[in-house]
Amino acid sequence: MLDTAQNIFLIVMWVVLSITFLVLLNRLWSPARRRAHNDVIGWQIAAIGTIYAVMIGFMLFVVWVNFQTAETNANNEANALVNLFRTADGLPAAQRDAIHIAAASYGNAVLNQEWPTMSQGETAHHAQIFIMELWSITTSTPAQNFSQEVSLHQAMSELSDLTEHRRVRILESRSEMPTILWAVLVIGGMLTIAACCLIGSENTALHYTLIVALSLL
Repeated sequence: MLDTAQNIFLIVMWVVLSITFLVLLNRLWSPARRRAHNDVIGWQIAAIGTIYAVMIGFMLFVVWVNFQTAETNANNEANALVNLFRTADGLPAAQRDAIHIAAASYGNAVLNQEWPTMSQGETAHHAQIFIMELWSITTSTPAQNFSQEVSLHQAMSELSDLTEHRRVRILESRSEMPTILWAVLVIGGMLTIAACCLIGSENTALHYTLIVALSLL
């Protein structure tokens, strides 16, 4: 995953390359000579721009939906952890305290170790030991009365949900947009900007401004 500085560098580089292409194009093929072909270039830009806009819209929709799904899963994982912590209050004192300690350790490991590791694009397993500890404690907890049996059943359910959401979170952290879609975005952007540079404009300053705006967008 790129950081803010790297993203800014890519944006600036893209704008500079677009302007450089327009400068070279104007030297090799003057705007005055290109103006004779504006009617042909115009409808081609409209077609390319429309196709590119549809593809970008589709990709942004898919990425945003996946982001919201991942966010919901992370929230569900946190909720399951909190519910497990509270449900443990109905268990025998020894198991209750053990679950509280393990659950708190799990939360700290996820926040302070796994999330930073995942942001670097690496697989995180720092909290796995606490999940195993929670399963060991819960499965070995004796239910001495009906109330404890209910609490134990609920704790098992919350722990199962916690494990599932954790597994999904780790899998989602490895997911990436396919290379073919990246190629479509990059090549489509290059074709769109190049097509707009082909316009023969009488107002050179305005043309440069529009190319900067388009490449920045």
